[in-house]
Amino acid sequence: MCGIVAYLGQREATPILTEGLKRLEYRGYDSAGIAVIRDGELILRRSVGRISALEEKIGQELNGTTVGMAHTRWATHGAPTEINAHPHIAANGKLAMVHNGIIENYRVLRTFLEQQGVEFASETDTEVLAQLIGHFYDGNLEDAVRRALRDVRGTFGIAVLHADHADTIVAARRGSPLIVGVGQDEHVVASDASAIIQHTPQVIYLEDNEVAVITREGFHTTNLEAAPVSKAVEEVEWTLEQLELGGHQHFMSKEIFEQPESLRNCMRGRVDEQDSRVVLGGLNNIMREMVRCKRIILTGCGTAWHACLVGEYLIEELARIPCEVEYASEFRYRNPLIFDRTVVIAISQSGETADTLAALREAKDRGAMALGIVNAVGSTIARETDAGVYLHVGPEIGVASTKAFTGQLTVLTMIAAMLARRRHMGHGAGRRLLSELAKMPERIERALELNTQARQIAARFVEAENWLYLGRGLQYPVALEGALKLKEISYIHAEGLPAAEMKHGPIALISENMPVVMIAPRCELYEKVVSNIEEVRSRGGHVIAVATEGDESIKQLAEDVLYVPDCPEELQPLLTVIPLQLLAYHAAVLRGCDVDKPRNLAKSVTVE
Repeated sequence: MCGIVAYLGQREATPILTEGLKRLEYRGYDSAGIAVIRDGELILRRSVGRISALEEKIGQELNGTTVGMAHTRWATHGAPTEINAHPHIAANGKLAMVHNGIIENYRVLRTFLEQQGVEFASETDTEVLAQLIGHFYDGNLEDAVRRALRDVRGTFGIAVLHADHADTIVAARRGSPLIVGVGQDEHVVASDASAIIQHTPQVIYLEDNEVAVITREGFHTTNLEAAPVSKAVEEVEWTLEQLELGGHQHFMSKEIFEQPESLRNCMRGRVDEQDSRVVLGGLNNIMREMVRCKRIILTGCGTAWHACLVGEYLIEELARIPCEVEYASEFRYRNPLIFDRTVVIAISQSGETADTLAALREAKDRGAMALGIVNAVGSTIARETDAGVYLHVGPEIGVASTKAFTGQLTVLTMIAAMLARRRHMGHGAGRRLLSELAKMPERIERALELNTQARQIAARFVEAENWLYLGRGLQYPVALEGALKLKEISYIHAEGLPAAEMKHGPIALISENMPVVMIAPRCELYEKVVSNIEEVRSRGGHVIAVATEGDESIKQLAEDVLYVPDCPEELQPLLTVIPLQLLAYHAAVLRGCDVDKPRNLAKSVTVE
């Protein structure tokens, strides 16, 4: 993995391919490569590092071609070297392939091919698949791809070129997203719509075990058994302008400051304060079953898992339905108990997270109603659920999630309120909650005014290599999220904990001037949090408190206070996470880190 773009049309292919790769940079990568066909010859260039290094290698050499493909790799099998970079070559240098995913049985296939006399150049599982297609090739490229994929176990999104078929791209997927953009006399194949929308908003989404054959006359799709598959052309809802920096230094900064508007978009047409109603069109057909459910399981990975933890509090407190949170990566491996009238909700920004998708499928197989909360329209999770809700927060480019997290919290709040109103909550209480929810974008705008103060605090502690984030109740997941943001992009070790657990071991870590972020808004557990602050202070830790505006007493306990507007306790995570996002962002900038593309990370994790 991580990014695929291929082009066939009337225009010069190379600049379209390199620009497409740049649109996919946010997904994370360590090497890149390109292959084009010119005058019946397959030409390959690869490099380690950024796309700019690949461009230097290309120069003007690849001009004069209208078909090609390119890839950014995030190493899984084999180190990030030029020889392991994609595209990989087979069939005596005539066939090239790019691949996202993991071929689980590649060792068996490699042994078989070596016994047939095939010599391998790389350590990758991808080259095994390319060589397998080459092994089956007898003049029919489409058939060779299908035959090879029937022998493959694992996940793939691939694009294949052959020098003898200069007017053809063959693409296929299983478990790893692949989209075909349909333009005027041209087609763009990509793993993400961001590489397509500058050329056309019209796309088809390939499903698992589907193969698309693109020619200059058009395209057709089949399954692996060569049976025709009819595909509807859909329109991507994002615009090119949404993918631009818009005056910000980094996409993460842009997305942090977009949160007031992204939450307005998330709630638009869904929250009716006057009638005390939440309308989520994606759940209309299953609301009767939702209201009558006996148990809800929330599952996700990383930031989405933190949103699940907040959702657990909200659903149990507001709707009074038993709720559990599961790591998606562990769910299907622990023989989970799924009882009658269980609802499983999978949360993923990309809608392609492999672990979350696997958990969703496991839940469906065991008889649960499967719902999804995703941001990417047309993503795999969105298509495989029984029902679901889109975030509608716009594209998120920065690897470290910000506006998708607050969008997830907002959707979970709306779901909890909707269930509560249908089960036990009165009209007045529902109206008050929704009225407060509708005010959150304006409150976030005020919280964003902490930007300068957050930068000053980050500058003082940017050399500290260990931070603690502590919170209680609804703020514990926020502490986890704040710690994750700091370590994701600044590479500072940070740990999020329930504040009460500090004295059961982690208090031994606290030393003089160690930064300890205490999330302490006015709430039911406020006095308990104050006691935890005093414990930190007595051991020399430097307390950075996130507190409610007007709380003057906390200034006596914390060296730094980041004030957020007052709001109901159920909605506080939407505000308290804002200064933590800002702290992490400024710490990363001050340390000279690549904020939008942190090392070793990918935006969409489509492998286990």
